[in-house]
Amino acid sequence: MGQQHRRTGRAVTAVVAVGLMAVATGCSGGAVAEGSGAGAPGDPREMVRRSADFLVRAGSAKARTSMEMASGGTRVTVRGEGVYDFRRQLGEFEVVLPQDPAGGRARRPVTELMSDGALFMKNRGAGVPADKWVRIETRSLSDGNLVTGGATDPLAAAELLRGARKVTYVGEERVGGAEVRHYRGVADLRTAAKASSAGQRGALGAAAAKGFSGGKVPFEAYLDERGRVRKLRQQFTVANADVASTTLLYGFGVPVGVRLPAEKDIFAGKIAGS
Repeated sequence: MGQQHRRTGRAVTAVVAVGLMAVATGCSGGAVAEGSGAGAPGDPREMVRRSADFLVRAGSAKARTSMEMASGGTRVTVRGEGVYDFRRQLGEFEVVLPQDPAGGRARRPVTELMSDGALFMKNRGAGVPADKWVRIETRSLSDGNLVTGGATDPLAAAELLRGARKVTYVGEERVGGAEVRHYRGVADLRTAAKASSAGQRGALGAAAAKGFSGGKVPFEAYLDERGRVRKLRQQFTVANADVASTTLLYGFGVPVGVRLPAEKDIFAGKIAGS
């Protein structure tokens, strides 16, 4: 039994390491009317749908991400930290993969660059030289880079809220020292894709067309007094794995000096396991 558990753990970790995470959704509460929520400041659904606009207005932010995946009785967590420019739709993250359940030396963090049409990964392993980047077109992914890299693109996550259809206002809380308003709901991928910005429309549209997460994404959103996302937790469904993605945003207005790799630095060979 222990050997089977280790095999399952290694398989789950390998999926994360090559950037093809399987994901899933948790349960949402009973049915609620669209835009309901007594005591909410304004219409809860509209507040959530507009949160991406307020992030763009803020310009940039620091971010921490956490992706918890459960599959075959094994649970692993992938953590990331970095910065994101919402106006240029560019971000840079260091993503820490879970340790191999069988032991061995710790894995090197994966450097990820997120742009409006591609995901770049360095120190990815799978036969890719350490000094080379791997480029993945986000519209080619079944999830639109919501889970593939182990760190959800912060703007894609916020743009997904444009498809919020069932939203309730939970109440006031504190996140990272800031007063926030807590909302709970379900987002529709197809609606979000149609309403999203040009840079995210292709990826979210592809995810909706490929039936990612069944087209519905339960979420918990925490917005500050300016309508900006401070914390966002989303649950996805793919195959037999469950994934909960959490994004924390803070330090708004931080300088972001992301530079995308030159063509000569991008790996053109075959990736092991792909």
